[in-house]
Amino acid sequence: MFAPLAQQLAAQGGLVQRAQVLDTGLTPSRITALVKDESLVILRRGVYADGELWRSLDEFRGRPLLRIRAALLQLDRAWVLSHDSSAFELEMPLIRPAESLVHVTRPGFTSAWTRAGVSHHYARFQSGQVVTSREGFRHLDVARTAVDIARQHGELPGLVACDWALRQGVARSALLEACLSMTYWPGIVTVRSVIGRADGRAESLAETLGRDLVEELGVGPVDVQFPLRLEGRVRWCDLRVGNHVFEVQGKIKYQTAAEGGVAQRPVAEVVWDEKKRSRLIRAEDLGLSELLYEDFWGDRRSEALRRLRTEYAATERRHGADLHPRLAAEAARIRLEQGWRDRA
Repeated sequence: MFAPLAQQLAAQGGLVQRAQVLDTGLTPSRITALVKDESLVILRRGVYADGELWRSLDEFRGRPLLRIRAALLQLDRAWVLSHDSSAFELEMPLIRPAESLVHVTRPGFTSAWTRAGVSHHYARFQSGQVVTSREGFRHLDVARTAVDIARQHGELPGLVACDWALRQGVARSALLEACLSMTYWPGIVTVRSVIGRADGRAESLAETLGRDLVEELGVGPVDVQFPLRLEGRVRWCDLRVGNHVFEVQGKIKYQTAAEGGVAQRPVAEVVWDEKKRSRLIRAEDLGLSELLYEDFWGDRRSEALRRLRTEYAATERRHGADLHPRLAAEAARIRLEQGWRDRA
């Protein structure tokens, strides 16, 4: 690549505006050639990304973040990142991150419009709600972002955001305070519902989705992170209702870090341990159901609900509706000793 252009890209995190490319001495025809051979990738009208960098980024975080940076190159400094874009800066989980628009907010009376992939918002916020990322980008804080996600995208994305906020140590009262100025704003009813349902013990996006699905069964209150002492070791089950345990399974448990997972041992060992764990749980006179990510959506959700009702009913007939006193007492002792979130 032309050295002055490469230097410009490096100085701006892999992005460059068309006017800057022209200032390096390259002609429009040369720019077209660089785009054609994918040395440059058009992210927005008048903004290019380093092609090699773009191809190295994942579609769930890396590329959305670069799109945000590209939009900021064309905006004045009065805007702050908000909603999905603030979530990316905070590493807050989103259900469909690859589909997110760029969101920016500036003070003003409530209104919003979308143009060229950027959702602009006029809305009131406090100066104390603005934080600056390590890279120097200004965005709204965790509590305000979680509340805005709920207003913008609805109950389930909002629940994921608020669960995560509580998991980061944000107080429920801070979430309530963040929406005090939103009394008559669209989506405020959803926000209040989500804040009431949020539970910081959910350790991942998938566990939040799993809890939402089990709550929809309507078979009783859902206990999150239920502890069992199995073979002298404390094991934490994702969800429990009565004498039935619901475990959320994800591929990342069986993939190495290089594959985007969390497995630190051979997959065969991980699977074998899961099998032994399931056997030990059932040996405690508990029923067990497993949930996969695809169970949370569309027709698969309806099928999953029917299956879970059947499995739960079988457990209730066999072991009763109320948790066995021995298991309840043991769980209380473990939580008193270890807290609610420590995992063995």
